[in-house]
Amino acid sequence: MNEIWDFRHWLSQNRREWRLLVALICIIAITLFLQFRQLRLEILELHQKAERYVIALVDFEFPDEEMTLILKQQAMQEIGQVYQLDEQEVKAVRLALEQKLIRSKEWREVSPSSTFEQMYKAADELETSLLEIRFSDPRTIGQIREMGLSTERYFAWIPEEGRSSTLPGDFWDSISEQMEENALFPAKTVQYVMLPFQEKQWMFKEAISLEQNLRVEMSKRVPEKLTRVYAGTRLLNPGEEITERHMVMMQAMKETLAQGRKFFLPLPILSNVLLASLLVLISAFYFKISQPLFLRSLQQLSLFVTVVILTLLFAKCVEYLLVHTGSSLIAAVRYPVVAPFATLLICLLLSPSLAFFAAAFLSVILSVSLAIDHSRFLILNLLTSTVVIISSRGIRKRKEIFTVCAKTWVSAIPVLYAFVLAENQWINFSFCINVGGTAVLLLFIAIIVAGFLPILESLFGILTDMALMEYTDPGNLLLRRFAMEIPGTYQHSLVLGHLAETCAQAIGANGLFCRAATLYHDIGKLGNPQLYTENQQGSVNLHQLLTPVESAQAIISHVSDGVALAGKYHLPSSFIDIIKEHHGTTLVYYFYSKQAELQGGRKEEVDETKFRYPGPRPKSRESAIIMICDSIEAASRSLDSADEHSVQLLVERVVREKAEDGQFAECNLTFAELTQVMKVLIKTILLTHHVRIKYPAR
Repeated sequence: MNEIWDFRHWLSQNRREWRLLVALICIIAITLFLQFRQLRLEILELHQKAERYVIALVDFEFPDEEMTLILKQQAMQEIGQVYQLDEQEVKAVRLALEQKLIRSKEWREVSPSSTFEQMYKAADELETSLLEIRFSDPRTIGQIREMGLSTERYFAWIPEEGRSSTLPGDFWDSISEQMEENALFPAKTVQYVMLPFQEKQWMFKEAISLEQNLRVEMSKRVPEKLTRVYAGTRLLNPGEEITERHMVMMQAMKETLAQGRKFFLPLPILSNVLLASLLVLISAFYFKISQPLFLRSLQQLSLFVTVVILTLLFAKCVEYLLVHTGSSLIAAVRYPVVAPFATLLICLLLSPSLAFFAAAFLSVILSVSLAIDHSRFLILNLLTSTVVIISSRGIRKRKEIFTVCAKTWVSAIPVLYAFVLAENQWINFSFCINVGGTAVLLLFIAIIVAGFLPILESLFGILTDMALMEYTDPGNLLLRRFAMEIPGTYQHSLVLGHLAETCAQAIGANGLFCRAATLYHDIGKLGNPQLYTENQQGSVNLHQLLTPVESAQAIISHVSDGVALAGKYHLPSSFIDIIKEHHGTTLVYYFYSKQAELQGGRKEEVDETKFRYPGPRPKSRESAIIMICDSIEAASRSLDSADEHSVQLLVERVVREKAEDGQFAECNLTFAELTQVMKVLIKTILLTHHVRIKYPAR
């Protein structure tokens, strides 16, 4: 919190060197934005007809999905048919062999050195080998070997399709070698158990699942095909339908061009610095003529530049998303709305006139820098920003930000449709994409504006209408205390707030600010409420115990006490200014007169400085209005009859006395505005003091 107050104190200095520093920061930001811009190429729309020739500007390679798919299909064709023995037939031969071993002693004559257990295990080993073996052509087995897979259980041989056959002799030789190599089974034992399997006419089954797995694995190992395109090659012909392949080619060419760019060459940097400086300088001259107070305010200037920089960052993020996204739907958004982000923030935080300048300023910079259709982007962003300014007037609740963005989206639809008609079409897919993209962007703008708004309000000490409405909430901690402890002064503040708001609105000043500020202008009376007439009950009057000087000092102290209390509750600095200025340097005339009476009517012997408020005098129209309304509201309570003549005399007298005392010398309230304020005051007080009929007693 202390850091924020230090920052606000820095902003309040309004020194020229600090304003120049802010301008320099703005120049640097615009320079970087211009320097690191994306390349703008021909904008293509999927499935639309090309309007003109598109030529390759540079040699580049692009990931060719069509060729990659063809290569994958060719690789998959390298895997031929794979066969295996029928499991049921293998098990049947194995069972028959086992029965023969049990019933016949023939095996003992063939292999006298073998035991039954060896014969049995040899039969098991052979059965397992035959069930695991796969048969295919040599090319397929070679491809499997290249994939790094084991080919130990593969045998290069293809059976005749649809016919049973015996297995070739070299197959049995290899099986025999495998079983004998570990010296677990004698050769005669192996020959005996193999004999029924060798004589068998086998039916072969195609291993379809294995073939599919091998083909999938083969396709995965095919690298992505990069097709090279040479500069000058024709990418599109007029009337040719734009496909995904064309979109990928354009993106690859854009990336190649971007890689070849040199961002840190001195002359391009100098060019962008010069352009950014000219933009800022021209803007400064414009503000000097049309908004001189804004140009002299470090607070407002810093806030304006901050919003501009945030908008440039937001635009870069949107551009990156559109250019580098892998989604064809997102990439099809051709006219992103970006400027309304700055327009909405500046309109709420500063003024509509500054917001309109920002909209035009940013729309031009963004349209020439972003990788988009610049002319239509400029039109759409200017129109939507104008709608934002119109719709933002009178926003007093944060949720209304979403309503403004919804109205802006509705206004963007006919503009986008006009772009479709300009292409000699009634409707196209691009229109739907751009309408949806605009809705998403405006929703996102509403969310981030609602999030940034309180941060910027707090950081720069800006009071928006939404913040002012929050300060008028009766549930506010300080207002609750005010209403409970000094209800008389609180009621006076409520009435004064209504008067000040009405007068301010009549001359185009900030009426809501007047109403909110007047609720807090007398909070200093919380320190000793019984000193003030509106809070005195019965006949008790503490001033009877004090001298006129002491009474005057006690009354005057509510200003300094109010400033201290406002600081404790972190009220805005503009509210604190109202607390200081609402009495200006006026005289506490009642006690001044009392002191003069004690001096025998010799006013020259009275030290007038002890009876004057410390000031300062009102610095703004709102402060002057509150001063006038405060004095007249209090004085009107003493009127015996509130007719038009008496009220008019009262208002004219109070205003004349303030003017003659020099209280309006430092505010920019004109005579015409002062006259209008007086008329509104007379009318409002008459309405407030209207006479009711007397009801008969029961």
